[in-house]
Amino acid sequence: MRLSEHSIVIVGSGIAGLYAAIKLAENGNKVLLVTKSTLRESNSRYAQGGIAGVLPENVLDSVDLHVQDTVKAGAGLTNVDVARYISKYSSEVIRDLFSYGVPFDKDASNEIALTLEAAHSVRRILHAGGDSTGKSIEVTLSDLVENNPNITIYQKTQAVDLLINSNNECNGVIVFNTENLEYEAIISSAVIIASGGAGQVYSTTTNPKIATGDGIALAYRANAVIQDMEFVQFHPTALTIIENDTRFLISESVRGEGAKLKNLDGELFTYKYDQRGDLAPRDIVTRAIFFELNKTNSSYVLLDTSLIDANKLQQRFPNIIRVCQENGINILNGSIPVSPAAHYIMGGIKISVTGKTTMPGLFAVGEASCASLHGANRLASNSLLECLVVSNELAKYLSDNDIGVISACDQRIDSLIEQYDKEYFSEKLDISSLTRQLKEIMWKKAGIIRNEQGLNDALRQIYSLKQEFNKEYKCSNVEEYEFRNLLIMAELIIKSALARRESRGAHYREDYPDADSRAYHSYVRKGDTIVQNDLSSTEIYN
Repeated sequence: MRLSEHSIVIVGSGIAGLYAAIKLAENGNKVLLVTKSTLRESNSRYAQGGIAGVLPENVLDSVDLHVQDTVKAGAGLTNVDVARYISKYSSEVIRDLFSYGVPFDKDASNEIALTLEAAHSVRRILHAGGDSTGKSIEVTLSDLVENNPNITIYQKTQAVDLLINSNNECNGVIVFNTENLEYEAIISSAVIIASGGAGQVYSTTTNPKIATGDGIALAYRANAVIQDMEFVQFHPTALTIIENDTRFLISESVRGEGAKLKNLDGELFTYKYDQRGDLAPRDIVTRAIFFELNKTNSSYVLLDTSLIDANKLQQRFPNIIRVCQENGINILNGSIPVSPAAHYIMGGIKISVTGKTTMPGLFAVGEASCASLHGANRLASNSLLECLVVSNELAKYLSDNDIGVISACDQRIDSLIEQYDKEYFSEKLDISSLTRQLKEIMWKKAGIIRNEQGLNDALRQIYSLKQEFNKEYKCSNVEEYEFRNLLIMAELIIKSALARRESRGAHYREDYPDADSRAYHSYVRKGDTIVQNDLSSTEIYN
């Protein structure tokens, strides 16, 4: 196996990873960026929603108001100090994006166009390219990364294990080139996981094929603390035409501009479930749709877009209009068939606002991480903001602190490298079939509505798939590594959901439909049981 040294390695090329790389490079750091697909393919690319930010020129908004909205959506699990920190520095990172050339939308007066989304009390969402914000930002940042001499890029390269020394410090990462099938052990003083979410653990998701929880699985395998994995956000409105793994997202902004949800009987139903109606938090709207689907025995509800001025629709949602037209739907005077799909995981690798995990040498940013900003339910458009602020703070931290140089691999690292140097001759598995089974199990028994029997059934079935797969280290191809990671994601979600015997935010237990009187986070390390810790107490993993 080839060995190399890089002072800082970033795993993932979404907005969090790209921005971290740029900020580190601006401070003179040499960075290696590793991405499983191509540089421009990531979960961020599909983000239609915008970036929430408190801008000085928006006199109707304030940090306090943004924090209030974030905390309310988070259902008691948002860390108020974290929310304040993220909101306070929102204008700094947004100005950064302007300076990089991100083409944020302007209004008729050539001022920044701010929009409204569910559970926000004022207009504070910035968009670029109408409903293509993620793509617009990623294209801009990718161009900067490609042209920065301080940044080296490994494309089509999957991180498969972290190099952990005998002192439980992260000293690098083993990567697998999916084109030439060669491995490389990269020795590094700082590994940053920015690999995104895990929507592909479910059979219905808005996430692309690459969203298999790779970074969270890496950290879990290395014994870092993982937090709040039971909280999976299901977006209420994904385009529902044909059954497939990845659904096209119909942005929350469509409802923010005035579209209304109706069941197939033509009834406006959301106000039966919450006084905020179509603009209630995502978990509430998702469950409202779920219950209506069961009641009407249908596979979708209708999002009536005829209530929005046609010119505004064309200006704000060109991408949604295009995709709907390609599928025979005219949204200018009609409705869009929609239903919920797995969208975002609030849990992840436990971090501070500077991206530090519980393991020295290992850092995390973006959806793979959990800083306790989103709590039990993410406020719309807070995710891109968190990506940027935490990545910026991490870049400052690593630039201001001497992260040292790894002198040599110790025996524990050498032993791990040997596992990937071995030649394995294992029976060929039908990974596509195993993956489909896993995703269906998760959707049916650990999805929007959960109960103890279903979760226990799901866990038994996941253990059976794990036994059939039976690969702890070296795998044959990228599909096997992704399945290995999905098994970990499924187990973490199910065990965390079983342990939380209450309903809160995106986690709904029909056998425990009420929220507990105390609020607590869930923590787990590899081989441990779930630890539930009150917000008011000192966390056991500092």
